[in-house]
Amino acid sequence: MSSRKPLSRDAIKLFAMAAMFCNHYAQALMVPSLGYTVLVDVGYFTAVTMCYFLVEGFGYTRSRPRYALRLLGFALLSQPVYMAALHTTQLNMLFTLFFCFLILWALDALAGRWYRVPAVAALVLVTAWCDWPILAAGYTLLFALCAGRGRAWQGLCFCMAAAMFFLFNFNNYYAAGFSPADSALYAAPACLGILVAGAVVLFLYNGRRSAFALRHPALSKYFFYLFYPGHLALLALARILVR
Repeated sequence: MSSRKPLSRDAIKLFAMAAMFCNHYAQALMVPSLGYTVLVDVGYFTAVTMCYFLVEGFGYTRSRPRYALRLLGFALLSQPVYMAALHTTQLNMLFTLFFCFLILWALDALAGRWYRVPAVAALVLVTAWCDWPILAAGYTLLFALCAGRGRAWQGLCFCMAAAMFFLFNFNNYYAAGFSPADSALYAAPACLGILVAGAVVLFLYNGRRSAFALRHPALSKYFFYLFYPGHLALLALARILVR
């Protein structure tokens, strides 16, 4: 990727964190309204971006066991505040990313084994109990299959990810009693965050770490991990205080 492009990996992650905060803020503290819908839809930038960087990170991580344990550890740490902030019993996004990482590991480690496909399928199904059920695993597989194939293939992956999310939302609206036309009308805006994520990665991402991250790698890495339970804890506290 060209160094002339303005955004580092860490800058895009910061945008993703801000978008995630918007989504979680709306879910935790707002009632359904136009503003609520806009903030929730903005947050859809984040999950597909996380999956993209997870696939990229899998390729250069020095220790897969440490990476997996780090995801699992912060997932466990985040679960109580995730449930309190968003009033849900599903597993949080870090669990999703943990299982997606295991999918990538299985694809690589079980190459040529007859049980590779069943193992991957089982890990995909486990994400049904997590945030972004099945979809995040599908995004991870898309990016893994298109890794190293160039920008056109990556663009196709983001378009397919948006189409998958459209179908997911369309089905939910239609099952709730909306007409096909209304279901499509409500489902379409939710896909914009994914398409924007694709445009940012394809046209603005320079493939590098930020200068700050290169100077302070541990601080940069753990800031992103700590932000997840940290912002959820603040939202959980705010939710208690506004009752």
